[in-house]
Amino acid sequence: MRSSFAARGGHLLKSPNYRQQAARRRLMAVGAVLGMALAAGLIGSLSAARNDVATTVATGPFSYFPHQ
Repeated sequence: MRSSFAARGGHLLKSPNYRQQAARRRLMAVGAVLGMALAAGLIGSLSAARNDVATTVATGPFSYFPHQ
């Protein structure tokens, strides 16, 4: 006859140790940074001005001012 204390359902799971928790937190932080970078790039590409000839100002490679 089986004991009434025998496990009938699923098994108990061990909780993650400190290293596993740290790795999970690190992975979540890296994922959050990459997600924010992707979202910022998408927003920047959607809000960038179109290449119109009338609005394009010729500037030098190291200058904010138009060159002549």
